Amino acid sequence: MSKQHTTISRGKKAGASGAPVATGAAKGAGGKKAGPETLELVTRNAAGIDVGSASHFVAVPQDRDDQPVREFAAFTVDLYRMADWLKACNIETVAMESTGVYWIPVFQVLEERGFTVRLVDARKLKRAPGRKTDVTDSQWLQRLHSYALLDAAFRPDDEVCVLRSYMRQRAMLTDYAGQHVQHMQKALVQMNVQLQHVLSDITGTTGMRIIRAILAGERDPHRLAALRDGRAKNSVDTIAKALQGNWREEHLFSLQQAVELVDAYQAKIAVCDQRIQAQLQEFDDRSHGQPLPEGGPPRRDRHNLGFDARAELFRITGVDLVAVDGLEAQTALKVISETGLDMSRWATSGHFASWLGLAPNNRVSGGRVLSRHTMKNANRAATALRLAAQALHRSKSALGAFLRRKAAQHGMPKAITATAHKLARIIYSMLTHGTAFEQRDQDYYEGKYRERVLKRLTRTAAELGYTLVKKGEAVPAA
Repeated sequence: MSKQHTTISRGKKAGASGAPVATGAAKGAGGKKAGPETLELVTRNAAGIDVGSASHFVAVPQDRDDQPVREFAAFTVDLYRMADWLKACNIETVAMESTGVYWIPVFQVLEERGFTVRLVDARKLKRAPGRKTDVTDSQWLQRLHSYALLDAAFRPDDEVCVLRSYMRQRAMLTDYAGQHVQHMQKALVQMNVQLQHVLSDITGTTGMRIIRAILAGERDPHRLAALRDGRAKNSVDTIAKALQGNWREEHLFSLQQAVELVDAYQAKIAVCDQRIQAQLQEFDDRSHGQPLPEGGPPRRDRHNLGFDARAELFRITGVDLVAVDGLEAQTALKVISETGLDMSRWATSGHFASWLGLAPNNRVSGGRVLSRHTMKNANRAATALRLAAQALHRSKSALGAFLRRKAAQHGMPKAITATAHKLARIIYSMLTHGTAFEQRDQDYYEGKYRERVLKRLTRTAAELGYTLVKKGEAVPAA
């Protein structure tokens, strides 16, 4: 094994725009210089970048330049100058941390110039010992990358990245609209209009009819209540009682502005839906001309996408993900936009669930289990699956029965995570093998559970020298 003498340098920051940074030999513990490395270099033409908001520190091997660490500003022209310098240093691959959103322009410029860019999760990167600076961070990244000690973070294909951006933008707009719905609710309560007690959703058909009529000047509670939709549960008289309010001008003004903002965001969401539909058309057709499986009409919901998302999902995946209990078209599309369609990125469904943060994070030391809690993360796909699992608490399906049994054993939070884990495995299997989801009811699940319990009891009884006999049957002779 060949030995490579490398050092980690420290220095003072210089001006950006490609200015060199003075470096010197790093010292280890006790003030001694670092000794020769015993690891073999795997990637010699590797660089490391410490990404920042205003500037980026780039480190190359010591023998490539008189100043192996340089600082570049975050302007686009400086990013291209960085790429030119890396080319001049014969760099082929670059590693950098996924810091906020600042890494995205750097990643795109370097990828455009033909570099192999490895994005590293900052949580998994061990810092260099000693004083932490931007210079040592970039050199530590370069050093670890040279020895192939960095795992690349997951990044889907470009077409999936575009879809993901649109889906995240839509989610952000929906959150903003929800904030202004709360402002509407506040204005109504301040006027003592108790609409939330007689309607399940004040932004539904009946609620918005009444609110717009109030803003138009109508004050008679019975005329307002007569605007109820036929699907409303409460009667006209009940709704009229909730509409006797104190019509103060400042509260009406707040209500007016909140409604206008909700309408504005709904219009932006509709435009976003058009972009999402157009981007889905860029995906290859994997349905092979097969017709969409028969299914009931989608549930009417103002939050649904403005197109037939189920049909589009079937076309690009070749399987009907909406057939899975608890998964709606919008939820399945959220998962696909975060994970992509290529499940070969994960060796097994267990690896996929672990990446989502839905698998136990076993911590064992000295043969003793310290913890099995799942890791906390902000994975949007996992969040969508958890919400889908939570919606199964009254389902008569096998997944619903599984959720309720786990809730009885371990509590609802752990049951939701376990059910989301099962949903993740189902999605992985369907996308990997192209198989359809087989519907199972709760009776099937309870029967399988009973079989497992009987098998375990029979085995335990046999180990103890006993025979398990069903009640009412004759005891076998010894």
